[in-house]
Amino acid sequence: MKGQEIKQPSHIAIIMDGNGRWAKARGLPRTEGHRVGAERVRDIVYACLEMGVKNLTIYAFSKENWKRPRREVSGIMGLARFFFKRFFDELKKEGVFFVHLGDTEGLSPGILKIIRNMEENNAAERKLYLSIAFNYSGRSEITQAVREIASLVERGDIEVGDITQELVSEHLYSADLPDPDLLIRTGGEHRVSNFLLWQIAYSELWVTDTLWPDFSKQTLLEAIDEYHRRERRFGGL
Repeated sequence: MKGQEIKQPSHIAIIMDGNGRWAKARGLPRTEGHRVGAERVRDIVYACLEMGVKNLTIYAFSKENWKRPRREVSGIMGLARFFFKRFFDELKKEGVFFVHLGDTEGLSPGILKIIRNMEENNAAERKLYLSIAFNYSGRSEITQAVREIASLVERGDIEVGDITQELVSEHLYSADLPDPDLLIRTGGEHRVSNFLLWQIAYSELWVTDTLWPDFSKQTLLEAIDEYHRRERRFGGL
């Protein structure tokens, strides 16, 4: 509203969909779509820094993505290495603090080395938390949290009555992060694809037909503008 400061969403989560379709429409291999998509992540990180968004979570690789053709999976893994080799130091200097969300089991030694390097050499000044959901599954995340809490009960550390929503949240990969205010999905599909199932309970959803390689700062601004027009009641009146 005029005369009032517009508060940006504190946490934006993005399901980056459409890399393969973007490449196919141009007669290019799917891996080229993923390469351009990796470049787009950098652009959107800078846009979030400029707008004062504090948390950005991107869905980079799900556990279900292992079902894709081996060549495509190999290409995505190569792009993960490309992204961190090219952009980690640059974004770190801008105050981007990297967070890995997901399971490390099944990842190659090369990818595990990237994750360890990221965690051990992260930004000191934290202007933006960039959480990368890689080898991630929302259902697996919740299942793992339940197992950890069940172990606490079994050992006698807590009682069943001590289990609260807050306790469950503390055992998720995203334990130190606020829940997303805004969930964006590119590529036009209307589903959440096993992404942050617990955390998006009251997130505002915004879907665009724009494919991820074509997603821009302007598209992000459109999503945020729509977010500002919505009334968030969190189950109340």
